[in-house]
Amino acid sequence: MKTFQISTLAQTVSLAESFAKLLKKTDIIALYGTLGVGKTAFTRALVQSFLPSEEVPSPTFTLLQTYETEKFPVFHFDLYRLKNPEEVFELGIEDAFYDGVSLIEWPEKMGKIAPEKKLLKIKIECDNNIRTFTFSSENPQWIERLNLWNVQI
Repeated sequence: MKTFQISTLAQTVSLAESFAKLLKKTDIIALYGTLGVGKTAFTRALVQSFLPSEEVPSPTFTLLQTYETEKFPVFHFDLYRLKNPEEVFELGIEDAFYDGVSLIEWPEKMGKIAPEKKLLKIKIECDNNIRTFTFSSENPQWIERLNLWNVQI
């Protein structure tokens, strides 16, 4: 597990850019946090680390945005509006898990469908304009990558 305290958008961008360097095809990243805490800002910075001029809107209404990078496609899911977990299959989420990197906002909407053993979880909390990013996983490969991750913000 790694935890970072962030007080500026520039620090969020720096953290996302550093984290992007860890990503590999088939990674599944689950972003947890309340509305407005910074899930989309972090994701936007991560995608723009691969595609600097790309506009990265929140997929709140489209539910999915896809970005083609040189390394792999990045699938940005926002599941906030889902009514039941089975709706994720209509979005092609299973294919995304195998074809690229999946960034999932509101992963709790997946219920038991979420591949818990494969996920890297990023929990974002905010208190007095200080955002705390906690990166954790049950997956041994993620645990190793997090332990080797040397980031300075």
